[in-house]
Amino acid sequence: MRKGIAFAGTIAVDEIKKISKYPNRSELTVIKSVSRSNGGAVTNCGISMAKIDPNIPIEVIALVGNDDRGRYLKEVLSRYPNINQSQLKVLGDTPFTDVYQEEEGNTRTFFTYKGNMSLFNENTIDFKKVRSSILHIAYILLLDSLDQEDCKYGTKMARVLKEAQDLGIKTSVDIVSENSNRYRKLVPPSLKYTNYCVINELEAGASVGINLRDDLGQLINNSLKSVLKKLKDYGVKEWVVIHSPEGSFGFDGHEFFSIPSLLLEHGKIKGTVGAGDAYVTGILYGALQNFSLPDAMKLGTAAAASSLLAEDSTSGVQTYRELINMYHELPKQAEIKI
Repeated sequence: MRKGIAFAGTIAVDEIKKISKYPNRSELTVIKSVSRSNGGAVTNCGISMAKIDPNIPIEVIALVGNDDRGRYLKEVLSRYPNINQSQLKVLGDTPFTDVYQEEEGNTRTFFTYKGNMSLFNENTIDFKKVRSSILHIAYILLLDSLDQEDCKYGTKMARVLKEAQDLGIKTSVDIVSENSNRYRKLVPPSLKYTNYCVINELEAGASVGINLRDDLGQLINNSLKSVLKKLKDYGVKEWVVIHSPEGSFGFDGHEFFSIPSLLLEHGKIKGTVGAGDAYVTGILYGALQNFSLPDAMKLGTAAAASSLLAEDSTSGVQTYRELINMYHELPKQAEIKI
């Protein structure tokens, strides 16, 4: 019997540099502090899930280098007994991201070295060894080999997701945010073989060709239902969820749901690295535990908020019970009607 969840795809080390303000081109700024943390969906989601529930079986499937960063990631993951590293394969250079975090507003600018990320392909996952009931792969648009065209399924990513579903494994995908026109070509083929699609408002709008923010950056509330429905129509079998700073919005094929974000005191927000992965993890924990979609969204909302309490991706994430208490106790933004 399958049990637990596997996180596959992007893994990295975040090298976090805190600065007062990001400089203009050719200008200098002073780095005030330097720290290192796990990054990428595999470690961010894997560790967040282990912190939410230390009894959930977790598999991590990724490529790491035989280098200092690869050894660091293995050591961090080894702190959690329920994370199985047997499908962490050593190949090439470990990816890393230089994260420049501004003190004012905690905004982030990323410079990524993809390293062996492009080597993660349709043969990397050994499905004969996978014991999980859900496979989460991230990120579409960042895993070059899986973004390649497939004559039968559209993309290699779609082929992998179809293979998982044929084995009785439910699937989940996430997308990286980028300024490009690749979304409408690379995202829809995968959604045909996806059970859970949990992405942010920019990725969701770009995937269907409908903007969800206006020229002033305001959320276009009356387009949310259309985007959720279009994503579901691409073939997502169970849940479609769009998360944003204002709130999250879900569709299970029957009902639409709107869950407001939690309000945190500005001084308590230490960083925004990993909030999206924390949100996804909360949703997937809900799926594993057979929660209703709105209950899963509430957990995802609390997990994302908790991640903001630390500078890195996962240190702020708390246990399931603590997150539920956090959701009920903290004030919330006004609910957005869709």
